[in-house]
Amino acid sequence: MVQKITITTRPVSTFDIPASEGYRLYSSLLLCMKEADEEASRLVHDSEGSSIHLSGLKGRFFRSDRPKFKRIAPGERYIFHIGVADPAETRIFQAMVKPIIFDRKNLNLESGELMIEDFTSSTRTFNEIFESVSEYTRPAICFNFLSPACIQYRNSEVTEMFPHRLAVFRSLQSKWNSVCPEEMKLALTDDDIERYLVERPDAKTYRTHAVMVNTVFDENKGHPRPIFKQGFTGRCTYTLTRDAPVSVKNAVLILAQFAEYSGVGSAVGRGCGWVEVRVEEV
Repeated sequence: MVQKITITTRPVSTFDIPASEGYRLYSSLLLCMKEADEEASRLVHDSEGSSIHLSGLKGRFFRSDRPKFKRIAPGERYIFHIGVADPAETRIFQAMVKPIIFDRKNLNLESGELMIEDFTSSTRTFNEIFESVSEYTRPAICFNFLSPACIQYRNSEVTEMFPHRLAVFRSLQSKWNSVCPEEMKLALTDDDIERYLVERPDAKTYRTHAVMVNTVFDENKGHPRPIFKQGFTGRCTYTLTRDAPVSVKNAVLILAQFAEYSGVGSAVGRGCGWVEVRVEEV
């Protein structure tokens, strides 16, 4: 079972936040968690492989006088979501959600606070995702990468800077196979993805980014320093070739629907890899 909760917030005052606000939002949620469940907070903080996915903020932003910052205002509403793809991490998900949803704690983003106004939740079983793919014959799968998707090439330090079909769907298959029931694991090969999928990026929306995802203490300089990852945002539509096997079509559709819960690439718990997906019949 995968879960997602979408939260609507309102700023208590006008203040500036980083252009890539995911890490600051993550830190604020972790602080709330620590007060409610210190053990769960530590598990999230220490884990590199958690399936918890945190989006960035969606809403209307204003120009800031500070470089690489943007401004939010009390008259606006800002939405973000928290997703979890691994049923084993339900406790962590609940510990993250409880303080802000049930205790109605404000989120402290250092320069100001966000007040929780409303929330909605979405839950789907792996079976429901698996069975939903039969609705489509010739799908066009529209990805809107809303925050930088930082996809590392295998175990290297090289980061993909383009929504290439192989990078995106290999990342999603790895995430799916790590949390789904054994009998639902997918076996798309690299050749399947490259041979039967076509990516059509929207050049007008395509952007590249360097986003802060963590800080480490620099012993040589004696103070913390930021860790950055590189990635891309924008819209990209993926279609299948006419000779694509049904098994490939079904696997791609499963992964596309899963993406909104899992995120794409690395650092998804810190605001990266946030994607909205729409499937249309060609």
